[in-house]
Amino acid sequence: MTVERVLLAQPRGYCAGVEMAIKALAWMVRVFEPPVYCYHEIVHNRLVVDRFRSLGVVFVDDVAEVPDGAPLMLSAHGSAPEVVGAARDRGRFVVNAVCPLVTKVHHEAKVRAGKGFTILYVGHAGHDEAVGTLAVAPDAIQLVEDESDLDQALPAIADPSKVALLAQTTLSLHDWEGIMDRTRSQFPELWTATRNDLCFATTNRQAALSAIAAEADAVVVIGSANSSNTIALTKVAATAGCGNVVRVDGPDELDLEALGDARVVGVTAGASAPEDLVQAVITRLAPTGEVESVFVTEEDEYFPPPRELRELMPALDAVAAFVLGGDPASARARGGPFTDDRDADASLVLADLAG
Repeated sequence: MTVERVLLAQPRGYCAGVEMAIKALAWMVRVFEPPVYCYHEIVHNRLVVDRFRSLGVVFVDDVAEVPDGAPLMLSAHGSAPEVVGAARDRGRFVVNAVCPLVTKVHHEAKVRAGKGFTILYVGHAGHDEAVGTLAVAPDAIQLVEDESDLDQALPAIADPSKVALLAQTTLSLHDWEGIMDRTRSQFPELWTATRNDLCFATTNRQAALSAIAAEADAVVVIGSANSSNTIALTKVAATAGCGNVVRVDGPDELDLEALGDARVVGVTAGASAPEDLVQAVITRLAPTGEVESVFVTEEDEYFPPPRELRELMPALDAVAAFVLGGDPASARARGGPFTDDRDADASLVLADLAG
């Protein structure tokens, strides 16, 4: 098999929420002696999680496993209110790296429940983000995984004037629109967010992939099997007309024979997959011709570090300056590597830590 051309989706890979979470955990690794603990995987990418494990991060599924006083990060997917409360007990230093877009959905659920709405939440059972959101208003919210679930959910709604529809941020636009259209057809007064809950980065990556999928003989989607937005990308590629879609964690999993006689291969990456994996996959494909970036939109969104870290950053810059023989007072005032978080690239930060 010889690949002649690679179509590279743009945007792809890390979104703003993942950038924030990975850098936040990296800062904690730099500041605290190991082990640093993290509730659930920081992001749904096996190779990223493995890199942090090699740096002394311990991932747990129960905050009770975290020793008293230990540093603890809560993952980007959002945590149930009782988990956040339990995490802050027993003198732990807790950083909540929840994506702001997930926080928005939590807020919407809390407000709608307080106003007596029945909330239908479109998401995937067992996904960390869905579990955390459902726990915000357990008595008012019902999970809907696909349109077939509406057959039971819709007839049971008592007040048709008070129905809200929320979504897991990483859904495919196609899945969301189908459920929304059917629900609205039965409940014209349906409440949804003015700007839907789907993550802009998820939607952008799906649009970029749609732009190349029909032209590609095969598509390689880079990301882990437990990444909802990655799996959504595989569905988008198939729906857009590509008959050969392969998902891999990284280049070592890429079976070139699985691509058949593909001459043009599309490449994209889920929102938790680092750029070095993309480049490594392209190297493995070894195209004889060009690698063409197919641009759909520019992303310049930036999410600052979690509040708990922002409050520490001036002091951390002062300590770093002292260790390096600089002026701590000047570093505290002007900033340094911690304060300059906006300009730091998460992939490079993690690579530097891993050495």
